[in-house]
Amino acid sequence: MTHPTDIPRDRGAMALPATLHTALQLAEQGLPVLPLREGKGPMGNCRACQKNACGGRPNMKTPGPCKCPAPCHAWAAATTDPRILTSAAWASAWRQAAAVAYHPGGAGVTVVDLDNADAVAWARQNLPATRTVATTRGEHWIYLGTMASANAVRPGVDIKSLMSYARWLGPGTGTVAPLPDVVQALAVKEPAAVRPASRPVAAAALPRGGECPHRSPAYLERGIAMAEQRIEDAPDGIHRAVYRMFLAVLSAHGRCGCLTDKHIGRLFTAAQTKGESLRHCEDAWTNARTQLGM
Repeated sequence: MTHPTDIPRDRGAMALPATLHTALQLAEQGLPVLPLREGKGPMGNCRACQKNACGGRPNMKTPGPCKCPAPCHAWAAATTDPRILTSAAWASAWRQAAAVAYHPGGAGVTVVDLDNADAVAWARQNLPATRTVATTRGEHWIYLGTMASANAVRPGVDIKSLMSYARWLGPGTGTVAPLPDVVQALAVKEPAAVRPASRPVAAAALPRGGECPHRSPAYLERGIAMAEQRIEDAPDGIHRAVYRMFLAVLSAHGRCGCLTDKHIGRLFTAAQTKGESLRHCEDAWTNARTQLGM
């Protein structure tokens, strides 16, 4: 599947929101699409799917059994089905949408997101030429083939492919080249590209052999649930709210070994549902660990 090269503009669907109009055209070209709200974040999950209560898409890794018709679960909602895109369940999202995104992995491509001029200069010296799309601060380089997505593989460089989304900014210029080994190696060589939510917390053992002082799993469960609720209820300043909750959870549970990948994944899901980007989640988690000396 290739990236679209030309998007027709005379479809006569002027009554549609501009974002939906664009999304339908992209879907015809084979790109799974989804709406983005202001701030380039996905639409939040509906009430039934908040905190992944629907039981589907665990940790947003698989489609799962969830049958929700709304544009829930971020990148996992991306679709090429015009019936879904134009459904009543998606209508409100398109009216609110500030932009259109697509799932690169679902389209069979990888996006190397170059976030500034230095990153673009590095790519021109080190990566094979391919199709490029101008962004507000840098460029997207599009390669044919998929891989695991990874953030901050080097300064100003993210990789968006499987389990990720990229903002649609136009067809770009140039011919799409095959995904090179040098791009795939970026995610392998840099430990910073691993999602904090996908690995256990590395924390020093407590005295007395690292015995957990909480005695009951209910204490941890209440702490995680409270953090999720406070992130969800944050009226503004979401960056600060997420950092404060990550810091609170780590300070209470990060050193005794009772904090698991599942708990961390719940915190990340709550933050992303509220509109926080994965990159900001990872930064907040790293900063909280650094603050606590973990």
